[in-house]
Amino acid sequence: MDRFQAMQVFTRVVDANSFTRAAESLGLPRTTVTTTIQTLEAALQVRLLNRTTRRLSLTPDGASYYERCIRILADVEEAETSFRNVARGPKGRLRVDVPSSIGRLILIPQLCEFYERYPDIELMIGMGDRTVDMVQEAVDCVIRIGELQDSTMVARRIGTFHPVTCAAPGYLERHGTPQSIEDLKDHKAVNYFSSRTGRNIDWDFIIDDVATEVKLEDAVSVNDADAYIACALQGFGLIQAARYMVLPHLQTGELVEIMPQLSSSPMAISVVYLHNRHLSPKVRAFVDWIAELFGNCPLLSGGTEENLETECKFAGKAGNNTIRAVLDREDIAERLY
Repeated sequence: MDRFQAMQVFTRVVDANSFTRAAESLGLPRTTVTTTIQTLEAALQVRLLNRTTRRLSLTPDGASYYERCIRILADVEEAETSFRNVARGPKGRLRVDVPSSIGRLILIPQLCEFYERYPDIELMIGMGDRTVDMVQEAVDCVIRIGELQDSTMVARRIGTFHPVTCAAPGYLERHGTPQSIEDLKDHKAVNYFSSRTGRNIDWDFIIDDVATEVKLEDAVSVNDADAYIACALQGFGLIQAARYMVLPHLQTGELVEIMPQLSSSPMAISVVYLHNRHLSPKVRAFVDWIAELFGNCPLLSGGTEENLETECKFAGKAGNNTIRAVLDREDIAERLY
């Protein structure tokens, strides 16, 4: 058995999550792919994949072996790349996962520029607020909000998440504008609940330099980013969302910032990848590109109110209707390892 080819076949099966699709992408008969995996498992004396009629999944041994295969194949790719003139740059399939708001507002509107630079990279973009198992789901890199808690991951900080508290003018006309934390007890909120626990996410304010969680009574709770912003626009209550997500509505007056003297804890936005994939040219290309992209977005790169006009011009590339999302703190925690 050709061990190197077996590694290639195995990783392709995992990436494609299908024997048939892996065979098609490799230009091999499906029976050859199946036999290769069976022979590999026999040689290693472990089961690598759990197979059902509907899906494939890695066993614990399979996940460990997959990580090592990825590292070996990446090393080979890097070695070959360094000894030949690759005029067209990095190539291959790259799977990334990003929060839906960042995908819609920041990433998708700039994809043409990415492909102008890297025409041979095939991007697979997953968007959502759920936890992603990078090994089981064969994801090359992700964008996370919050501090990285697992030393096996490599994180590069690319921006900052700045929350803002706001409400629709109609709501404030009916219920008044809160001026302090104490005033919030007389107000309703649109709360965001965790899909994992079903519990509402507490709000966050910095009081006397200390991050303080506050519970608000809700008029409605949702677990969808678009619904969260839409409920606020309809006047159901107060919301706390990232400034860059609600910026167009603040500019048009559809939403009004309240209690600006009370800020919320900013959080780091990072691009994260497995420690053994740092040599991959395609991962490196994407990480450098997304870092540059965020660096050109003032309110994501540590900008302040003075950057609002510039930020609006940047956000305008995506269109105001796309900037409707929020990430709750508990789901942020779920996205960390």
